[in-house]
Amino acid sequence: MRIQDEAPLTVVAVVRGTAWVLPDGGDVVKLGPGDVAIARGPDPYTVADDPATTPQVVIHPGQRCLTPDGEELTEMSDMGVRSWGNSPDGATVLLTGTYQMRSEISLRLLAALPTLLVLPSRDWESPLIAYLAEEIGKDEPGQEAVLDRLLDLLLIAVLRAWFARPEAEPPGWYRAHSDPVVGPALRLLHNNPAHQWTVANLATATGVSRAALARRFNELVGEPPITFLTSWRLTLAADLLREPGATVSSVARQVGYGSSFALSSAFKRVRGISPRQHRASA
Repeated sequence: MRIQDEAPLTVVAVVRGTAWVLPDGGDVVKLGPGDVAIARGPDPYTVADDPATTPQVVIHPGQRCLTPDGEELTEMSDMGVRSWGNSPDGATVLLTGTYQMRSEISLRLLAALPTLLVLPSRDWESPLIAYLAEEIGKDEPGQEAVLDRLLDLLLIAVLRAWFARPEAEPPGWYRAHSDPVVGPALRLLHNNPAHQWTVANLATATGVSRAALARRFNELVGEPPITFLTSWRLTLAADLLREPGATVSSVARQVGYGSSFALSSAFKRVRGISPRQHRASA
């Protein structure tokens, strides 16, 4: 299968059998039962039973499936609820979930990932793959919401396990969450960005001196607390602006700016375009 759907992020978990993942220009990897791969788009890649096998299916944006010659493939979707393939009893079964929207919030973390991340089953333990495999074929009320949350849980569990590995390079703010001084400060900023934070009141809330917080925060995160807060507010604003019915004024209040003018000025200064231009480009 040639995957060129341009999805920002794809999670692949092996239920049974084996599969090879061949990223364009990257190392070929083999997946076995319980292994999970995360492919960071939009670059294409191939999934096959053997590296020498040529693609028989090409998956385009919108999950449109064609032959390499461009013919529509409809019979491969007749395998049951949310199932696709050439045999319901095939030797290999994969669970695949794609994230179609490019979130500004998630990019702050996903930018630290390799193009293809593989977490072998021997390196982690989780019941999520088996549970997701059981739930994915059900057709009950609210099932889409259940599957969305299970996929999120699987992604989070894999990322936690990956970033705990010695070869991983998580962002400074991610590592700093475990610090007894900076961790609480980061949680306050993340959870309540609209509050009028200063280094002084943030230091009071975390029980340390202003100088100690500023020094430790800059050392671990790589930037001062208020610089980090500005970046976090604008990242939130970038996603909120894309929501239906959102206005620059309403988003400004949600992320801690006193007016639409204040948000617009900060947004254009940091990102180079106005909030309205950002929303139009999406």
